[in-house]
Amino acid sequence: MNSVNHPHQLEPNFNTLALSIASSALMALGEAPDPSTGQKNKDLKMAQFNIDLLALLEEKTKNNLTKDESEFLQHILSDLKLRYVNSK
Repeated sequence: MNSVNHPHQLEPNFNTLALSIASSALMALGEAPDPSTGQKNKDLKMAQFNIDLLALLEEKTKNNLTKDESEFLQHILSDLKLRYVNSK
């Protein structure tokens, strides 16, 4: 697809994948509204699941990411872990 025709379309890449999982974690932490309902709901088990998915992704892609991708993943993982601990 052409970005000229769809200027707001996300590019399917590693950071977009990680950001999608991180967004799900933020919703489960009750820090972002569910886009389908507009409601903020806390589900710590689901938040932990999404954080664990990102940690698994980090482990399985070790030494296969660009420096920027690796730093991005480390940053969002550490941020989500801190938010998880603070939400308990």
